[in-house]
Order: sequence, then structure tokens, then C-alpha cells
Amino acid sequence: MREWIKAPLAILAENAAGGLVVEDGRIAELLLAGAAPPSPVDAVFDASRHVVIPGLVNTHHHMFQTLTRAHPAGINKELFPWIDAMLPLWSRHVNADNFRLATRLALTELLMSGCTCVSDHHYLFPPGLDDAMDIQAEEAAALGMRVTLTRGSLNLTIEEGGLAPERGTQDADTILADCERIIGRYHDTSDGAMTRVALAPSAPFVVSKRLMMETVGLALRHGCQLHTHLAETRDEIDYCRERFQCRPVDYLEDVGWMNDRVWLAHGVHFNDDEITRLGRAGVGVCHCPTSNMVLASGQCRTRDLEAAGSPVGLGVDGSASNDSSNLMEGVRHALMLNRLRYGSAAVTHLDALRWATEGSARCLGRDDIGTIAVGRQADLALYTLDELRFSGAGDPLAALVLCGAHAADRVMVKGSWRVVDGRPLGVDLQRLRREHGEAAKVFLEKV
Repeated sequence: MREWIKAPLAILAENAAGGLVVEDGRIAELLLAGAAPPSPVDAVFDASRHVVIPGLVNTHHHMFQTLTRAHPAGINKELFPWIDAMLPLWSRHVNADNFRLATRLALTELLMSGCTCVSDHHYLFPPGLDDAMDIQAEEAAALGMRVTLTRGSLNLTIEEGGLAPERGTQDADTILADCERIIGRYHDTSDGAMTRVALAPSAPFVVSKRLMMETVGLALRHGCQLHTHLAETRDEIDYCRERFQCRPVDYLEDVGWMNDRVWLAHGVHFNDDEITRLGRAGVGVCHCPTSNMVLASGQCRTRDLEAAGSPVGLGVDGSASNDSSNLMEGVRHALMLNRLRYGSAAVTHLDALRWATEGSARCLGRDDIGTIAVGRQADLALYTLDELRFSGAGDPLAALVLCGAHAADRVMVKGSWRVVDGRPLGVDLQRLRREHGEAAKVFLEKV
């Protein structure tokens, strides 16, 4: 099957004003303005109303949290008080059924925003949710989305110096055994893979040192990426100093996590020396602008990290600290928040789009997605500028970010259309909204 996406209104690629040809799930040709494919095609999509960009790549999320958005116990708090309020609720009420609905809803939201590849940092495994990674694999496959199954973990209770009640934790042996199982079943390192696995202790201060060290060994043996939260708030810096007598990056190095398989969530409070060390090691950072603003955590030093050598990607973060699962919205927030630090000329719409595409792909260890180029996977997001918010826009690519695009008209993953006319294929949106909303009500009991 050869399909010509013809003459887009604008495209985030060089020498492609005439569009691109997709064949066998890959980008086969880029065409100059006015050019036609040199050999016959089976289908033509007229993209003259569409702005075409690479599919967005979400590198940090907590999908189960869609069940507690704008929750009365969690609003208007900073990170640690918010966690203290929410973790007991999640540990008590998240189960296999509502977790499936939460995953389905979050994936659908992301897909509709133009996201084609996702990573969900799932660290909560109360009794009965042992197959959380299997559920996420099934839901992503049903929607036709790429996924990095990011097997998170918590193994320190509140009494042991962690943050979770006992019901929300697992012992290290159980965690490591399930990591082995998930890797054996789902980790596909081939070019164009739909499913990969990453290993992700929630944060260094909520898991044991043994778990951090054995997790990195497991990942290196099997060729997996590694992920964790780090330096999200000043409180975390103080906590690590008190507990480990060092800063978080020092501890990360101590447990063997300073390598280019690692990407970190947030990375807000790094000093100059730490940024240099992280860049030298090739450690990636997922910038989460929306949740960082909601929780008042601070501003990630994105440009400094990139200059030092760290890949920078974007993530929506949890749907109870955002409270959305829309990565295109996150692109706009990234632009605005970073201009406060670096200035309006130093951070452009192209920077924000790069973080959400190529930068995110690098964080996930992928060089087959994230850009529109011959040989890359045909993962694309197409937006129209028909809404009132875009009227008068002179630069279509800039308009996506500055005018606030939030919904793709079409989305392609591996050469197949997964969103058409703004609707995800095979999803009953009204039914999903109703069932998810009903499932969420249990979290409001006795608030």
C-alpha cells in the first residue's frame, strides 16, 4: 500500500512541501513543492487544509490518575501534601477494572491530541493489579498506538521511610520477577516496534537502594531504558540530603544510574554542575510543564540541559496533577513557561515541537520515530486551522503552538490512520466517558 499525503498546508520537514509517500508503515519519499511521486500510488490524501508534524511522543504520565482529576483532596496543594492526600485513595480504590478504563481514557485523549507513542510511569500495584502492564499493552494495541510499558515500583512503606501505605507497595523480589516477565513477553527492540519495556522505580527515595541497583542491572542485561522521578521539588532535595546525605544526582550516580539509557521525569532543581554531569552521561529529561505549574514545583532548565548534551522530551505527567492528558496542550505550555526563563527569542515554537517529538523519542531510546524523514516510521499528526482561534494566523506551524491547537484532525501510526475527522477509530467516546465517570465516583466516597 502506497499512500500520498499530498501538498500539506505546512509540514515540519525540509524539502517536503509536496507532501510525503507512505509505504509499508514507513515514510518512503518526501516531495518538493509541485512534485508528484515518481511511481504509482494506491491512495491520495489531500492535505491542503492540514499542518503535518511527526506524531507526538509522551514520555511521562500516570494514567490511573484520570480517575481523580480535580479531586477535592488534591487541589491547591504542592507535591508532597498532594501525594500524602492522594496515595491512600489510589492504594485503596484502584483495581483492574477501573485501571483498564483509566488507561483507555488517557490513551484516547493522547491519541486525539496527536500523540502516537506513549510511556506511562505506572508504579502502583495494590493487590489484584498484578497484570497492570498486560492491561496497558492490550489497550494500546486496541487503539493502534506505540507504547513503552514503563514498569514502575514502590517498595518502601511510610514506616520504612517511603510515602506509600503498605497496600500500595510490593517487595523487591516480586517487583524484579515481574520486570523479568514483562521484558520476556513484551520488549521488542526491533526497528518500528509497537511495544517496548522500560523499568522505573518511582523515585530513589521511595524504593530501596538494592532495588535501584538491581533494576539498572536488569535493564542493561536486556537492553531496556530506565526511568524515575528526580529533583521535582526543593522538598525532595532536602529529603535526599537528610536521608542519603547527598543531593539526588549524587545518589543517582551512586546506584549506577548515570548512563544514556536513563531518562528522568521533571528535573526541575538541578544545579550547574549536575546539568554538566547529566549531559556528559547522556541522561535524558522529560519536561512536564503543565504539572510543574499546577503544583508550583518550578521550571526545568531545558535549554541548559540540551546544551550540556541531555535529550529533552515532554510529558503530560499525571492526570491528577495536570489535569489533562493532552500533549499538544503541553507543547504550548512548554513554550510559554520556558520563555519566562530564557526569553521570547531564545525559545521558539520549533523548540517546543522538537521536545515533544524528536527529543521525546531520544528519551525513549528510539531513532525510528520523532521526525519526518525517509526511512522513519510513518507516525504523523495532522491538524486543521479551521477554528476561530486560528483565523488570521500567518505561520501555520507557529499557529499550532501560539494559537493553542489541542485536537488533531487525523493521526497515523505505522502507516495506518488511527484518528479520522477528529474521531479515534473503534472508540465509542460517549460510552467511554460514561463508564469512566461512573468508575471514578468511588474515589469521592467519604471525602
